[in-house]
Amino acid sequence: MKSGWILFGRGLIGLLAVGLGLCGCAKTEHPGKPRIALVMKSLANEFFKTMEQGARDHQRDHAETYELIVNGIKNEQDVNRQIEIVQLMIAQDVDAIVIAPADSKALVPVCKQALDAGICVINIDNKLDDAVMADKGIRIPFVGPDNRQGARQAGDYLAARLQPGDPVAILEGIHTAMNSVQRRQGFQDAMEAAGMEVVAVQSGRWEMDVAQKVAASILTEHPGLKALLCANDNMACGAYNALKDAGKVGQVLIVGYDNISAVKQLLREGKILCTIDQHADRLAVFGIEYALEVLEKKTTPADRQTPVDLITADNLS
Repeated sequence: MKSGWILFGRGLIGLLAVGLGLCGCAKTEHPGKPRIALVMKSLANEFFKTMEQGARDHQRDHAETYELIVNGIKNEQDVNRQIEIVQLMIAQDVDAIVIAPADSKALVPVCKQALDAGICVINIDNKLDDAVMADKGIRIPFVGPDNRQGARQAGDYLAARLQPGDPVAILEGIHTAMNSVQRRQGFQDAMEAAGMEVVAVQSGRWEMDVAQKVAASILTEHPGLKALLCANDNMACGAYNALKDAGKVGQVLIVGYDNISAVKQLLREGKILCTIDQHADRLAVFGIEYALEVLEKKTTPADRQTPVDLITADNLS
């Protein structure tokens, strides 16, 4: 059964709302429908293409309710371009920005600019850094999954198929992305609890080709490796390609994260053990719906947790 939403109230958030510029909705309202800007990471990644399509489908079904402006960047390391896109949305005076930040720290200042302009800002997918937001005197609500919990689910599922002391490696995403940090932590939590030996933690930068090279190097350095835990499915596919090249398919288990279509056949065939579905087709919609709610009701926003589900060959749809 898929889990539902969990709404978290924030203790003093109402008292702090004015001082911290929370989801600044004090601007002069536009006549007609609100304009929502969706600012995503790399549209070369199938996950974000699915996110985009989900958002467009939702807007089409609610065309009388709001207008949607969709933007993405070329790759997940193009942080400066994402900052420029947010600045452009501020200049266009949109009512709300729903953002999946490429960098959890670097995007905070420009999001503050949006708040200062009276624009509602909702953070999805990759959480903005709490310490940097506190330093800027702002609080932006995060609507998204508990990435650490999701990675822990996948790691626990893997651990049940290994022996204590088995060597494993982790392929994380970009170091400055909070979802990468949280997924690495979740994998490490599971491996530590099961008594596995984590022999390597390296970045595949979310990309298949990079991950393939990194995985190949790890396999050479640790020929007895039993598993590769990958922080997204692109990297899991790269890890699988490295196993093929090394003639080790079936000897090393692979865990992914995102449940993109590219891994489904590999899951069916047992070449990837499991992945985590954070519902890419709904993730932007969750943020958009919350932005519309805040704009309409003038509520003080709080974080909302969205579902994560373990996907294996047994429950793959």
